[in-house]
Amino acid sequence: MTTAPANRSFARFAWITLVYTIAVILWGAVVRASGSGDGCGAHWPKCDGEIIPMLGDVKRAIEFSHRVSSALCGFLVLGLTVWAFLAFARKSPVRKAAAVSLLFTVTEALLGAWLVKRGLVAGNDSIERAIALGVHLVNTFLLLGGLTLTAHWGSGAGRLRWKGQGSMGWALGASLFGVLLLSVSGAVNALGDTIRPMASSMATVKAGLSQTAHFLDRLRLIHPTLAVAVALFVLLMAGLASHLRPSAAVAKWSRFVITLLVVQMTAGFLNVALKAPIWMQIVHLLLADAMWVALLVMSAHALEEGAPVVEAAGEAGAKATWRDYLALTKPKVISLLLFTTLAAMFAASRGWPGGWLLLAVSIGGYMAAGAANTINMVVERDLDERMGRTSKRPIVTNSIPPQSALLFGFGLALGSFALLWAAANLLAAMLAFAGLTFYVIVYTLVLKRRTWQNIVIGGAAGAFPPLVGWAAVTNDLSPLAWSLFAIVFFWTPVHFWALALMIKDDYARAGVPMLPVVRGERYTAQQILFYGFLTVVVCAVPFAFNEVGWVYGASAAALNLVLVAKCFQLYRCVEKPTTLGLYKYSMLYLALLFIAVAVDKAWLT
Repeated sequence: MTTAPANRSFARFAWITLVYTIAVILWGAVVRASGSGDGCGAHWPKCDGEIIPMLGDVKRAIEFSHRVSSALCGFLVLGLTVWAFLAFARKSPVRKAAAVSLLFTVTEALLGAWLVKRGLVAGNDSIERAIALGVHLVNTFLLLGGLTLTAHWGSGAGRLRWKGQGSMGWALGASLFGVLLLSVSGAVNALGDTIRPMASSMATVKAGLSQTAHFLDRLRLIHPTLAVAVALFVLLMAGLASHLRPSAAVAKWSRFVITLLVVQMTAGFLNVALKAPIWMQIVHLLLADAMWVALLVMSAHALEEGAPVVEAAGEAGAKATWRDYLALTKPKVISLLLFTTLAAMFAASRGWPGGWLLLAVSIGGYMAAGAANTINMVVERDLDERMGRTSKRPIVTNSIPPQSALLFGFGLALGSFALLWAAANLLAAMLAFAGLTFYVIVYTLVLKRRTWQNIVIGGAAGAFPPLVGWAAVTNDLSPLAWSLFAIVFFWTPVHFWALALMIKDDYARAGVPMLPVVRGERYTAQQILFYGFLTVVVCAVPFAFNEVGWVYGASAAALNLVLVAKCFQLYRCVEKPTTLGLYKYSMLYLALLFIAVAVDKAWLT
């Protein structure tokens, strides 16, 4: 039988055990990074054949102290498990989590013994050691997972509920798997940093691209690349979890996850810049452990019994058709963005980029943008219900239940990433996913309901497509590619605020703080004129730095002259015909400007 005081005492002990276990893991990393894994020779559990050896040798002292601290960890986990079985009911999840923790504590010790006896320590750089290191890391994280859930449920948290979670359950599971996979690659990468240090970052890149280099050197580039991809996915999941599972606990832990993610990425860059000193490797591993724990607790709170589910399906309305699913992607919105992608491809290739590549990037780019729009519809269902322009969308009418829409959106995102990676390259795939994540998290969840600056900052999401197209062809990003990004970024407020002026009553009814709603039409017209001039300046940059020729220069000059004239006309008198004229011209403007870039680079330079 469980009492509240026993639960608090047990939970406190469980969290202490978890913290101590992390400390032991970090000390194990010191053993590996200092090359002290053979400090006790090939003997286990004895050290150089002795139960308590002489510790005059530094490597022996480091290795033996790790074994002693690990043994104490084992006793703590054993005590925790016994306590769980005495204090909690037979079907309690605390019992199960504690038993899992004990199981992985035993396998952790056995794996450590096997590494020592096989000689997979110190300077061993074999494939067998890399594989064993990966298995050891997985076991370590599963041990931490068991201890985390033991402490979590021992603190009184609710049980997990799988039924009715829809795609969020699978998505959170995928984020945990992604972090686990990233940590494995990090462990192998750290092994390479320790055994085969590189003289410079350039040497690391060359070795990573070489087909004849040692496998540890060739794996160096995988970890940072995987880190960016996983970070984007985890950021997306943390943001969505806080919105679609709106409890205080999920919100708190999602903030922890996002903060740790940012700090961890910063630490990763520092680790590379500083050439992976031991202390930096320890910090990096500590942050990885903390991130794993925070993500696990956030996921447990999001999936527990009684947690609110925003996208829970109600009664289905009319049967969904393929047109309803197409409507989720907002094809009219995507068309112009996709056009900038394809134009950038022609400019980057200086001609025909290839039929198959063009088709694959078109489909992949559409899927990425469609995924962002679909997830946006799920998140903004409450706003869409209050706006006349969006009140007939499939999720509002429930012809497509929110859970089905979310699954569709996740499927599009995954398919886009896989297609762009396979047909083009990983950079293009990550840029498309970065645009998706920026649109959903930064614009939709963070800015749109809070500030009229939402489109100024959040509009950057719409500037990613030219980068995707350029990267798909060249596998890099030139100054011209970034100029195209900047053009779309500064053009977006002009285009969007013209639309916002026409439907400001809709936004006011929904409570969205768009600029015309909070500052009025006159101020909006002033801002449109200001950003119109900024767009002109940015458009001149590629020509000024000889990145493009006279065709682009002449075209941009003519297009910008009309743009400024229309912005000034709106500034003088805000009327519906003037606003509509600017809105329609802004779309034609961007299309013609990108055609000019493509023609200039593809056929005239």
